[in-house]
Amino acid sequence: MSADATFVFALIAVAAVLMASNRVRFDVVALLVVLALMLSGILSVGEALSGFGNPVVIMVAGLLVVGEMLDRTGVARAVGDLILKQGGTSETKLLIAIMVGAGLLGAVMSSTAVVAIFIPIVLRIAAETRLSASRLLMPMSYAALISGMMTLIATAPNLVVSEELKAAGFEGFGFFGFTLVGLAILLVAIVYVLLIGRRLLPADVSAANGEQRGRSLFDIWEDFRLERVHESFVIRPDSALVGMTVAEARLAQRYRTRIIGVMRAGDERLAAPSADVELHAGDTLLLVGVDADREQLATEQALDPYPASERHKQRWLWELGGAAVLIHPDSGLIGKSLREAEFSSRYHVQVLGLRRAQASLADFEDMQLAAGDSLFVVGSWSSIRRLQSLHHDFVVLEVPTEQAEVVPAYRRMPVGLTILAGMVLLTVFDVVPLVAAVIIAVLAAVATRCLTMEDAYRSIHWSSLVLIAGMLPLADALERTGGTDVVVNALMSTFGDSSPLTMLSVIFFLTAGLGLVLSNTASAVLVAPIAIYAAEALGVSPYPFAIAVLIAASAAFSTPVSTPVVTLVVEPGRYGFMSFVKVGVPLLLLTYVATAVVAPLLFPFYG
Repeated sequence: MSADATFVFALIAVAAVLMASNRVRFDVVALLVVLALMLSGILSVGEALSGFGNPVVIMVAGLLVVGEMLDRTGVARAVGDLILKQGGTSETKLLIAIMVGAGLLGAVMSSTAVVAIFIPIVLRIAAETRLSASRLLMPMSYAALISGMMTLIATAPNLVVSEELKAAGFEGFGFFGFTLVGLAILLVAIVYVLLIGRRLLPADVSAANGEQRGRSLFDIWEDFRLERVHESFVIRPDSALVGMTVAEARLAQRYRTRIIGVMRAGDERLAAPSADVELHAGDTLLLVGVDADREQLATEQALDPYPASERHKQRWLWELGGAAVLIHPDSGLIGKSLREAEFSSRYHVQVLGLRRAQASLADFEDMQLAAGDSLFVVGSWSSIRRLQSLHHDFVVLEVPTEQAEVVPAYRRMPVGLTILAGMVLLTVFDVVPLVAAVIIAVLAAVATRCLTMEDAYRSIHWSSLVLIAGMLPLADALERTGGTDVVVNALMSTFGDSSPLTMLSVIFFLTAGLGLVLSNTASAVLVAPIAIYAAEALGVSPYPFAIAVLIAASAAFSTPVSTPVVTLVVEPGRYGFMSFVKVGVPLLLLTYVATAVVAPLLFPFYG
């Protein structure tokens, strides 16, 4: 073995130790690898940095943006809520619904994003059903990992393996090229969790872990001792309010009632009104006020009750929110009343309550504001977020937990679904290369305002891209120095007389073993070319071996630090390290069995 090959192997070992120690960021380790390859002369500067221009890196960045689009338009959350709703209160049904939902949704968006979306949903469902969250969260994270085995775009290792096949002169995987293998593993995982896995999980963590994970809008409302109720009414054509602006209606002064939302006839959007918004016949008003005065208002102003459906209420929650804010000691509002400051028009929120020295005040419209006053405000979530940025006037004390459920661009959900379908169809029918389809989807998402360019850039996990880009040249270095040949020769000398299935097994566990200390992408980068060379040496098809690599790369079930997908559930599930070992190792072995059976059936070794 040459000195250069020895250096590369030593570099891999050092990178593995640094990643396993969890003391150095993975992206920093990747940059150190790039620097070492560059300074050693094994790769030129351009070659060492070539990973940053690799199509895989561009595709991963684009797919993260597409995932953000699905989240912001409500596609991901709607799917999650719908699936979980089907589970009812049965732990068995919920587990099936959660695992199927996470597995399928993760096939078209980031697995990490799926887990982030599902965690609050699972915690809420667990709290409502009084089930143990710890028995739901880990299976959900495992299903999200398995989603990476479903489609070509589901996770970065799949793209890496496919590109390696192309580089070796073979045809890459299609969009659904190995979906059946992933579905088989998902089925195995569900059966395992239902029969064995959940019994190995701790059951002493209740739905909400016995703790309050933040407070709701109603909880903050209670702090201000607001004896006000909200209800929706429709303005009749004979109402005196027709043609008036919100300010001219003076409902706060006349009926101790405020308009916090207006929905135009024929439009399901509920907008937070400013003072100059004109009221029309057929408008639906969301009112907050004292019960008796609200009834008087409805009678005197010719308003009909509007029975809001659950769908309307959910959409209104996405449109309207609230917060508790504190008047800053240096605020320009001090000494002014809400009316004098034109508070509603200026900040596009309504003040429903004022608390001073821990006492809630009833008639505060004409009261001069003082430093330290607490206001309970309601308005659009965008207005609430804007208040959070006005540090010179306000200190936002608390935003409700409902903010986490807000879908900023839910009205563009059909557009988001269309863009996703278009990307998939362009890829499936080979109209354009995958990287081009992803870029088209990103541009379409921005052009249709499903998200802004700022949102797009924020959605990219730059550290993940640096990790991928930094580790890709390592595979080139292995090949150039003869390191790949060393590994292949070692495998052939040990297992060369064995069956292709034995070699597939070795490839699978080699990838899975590296995944314990390296990222799954780094493992795929290193093992994929070795697997292809081994297949060529045996004279068999490389596809079963490639499948083994990408499946094993995503099968990071055994430890909580192998991938962010499972790391995210450690704290909310209160899991220990051994929880993952007890549940994950048997699942890893079952995944191997499923791969060893299904992969050669779909991709024969010979032929």
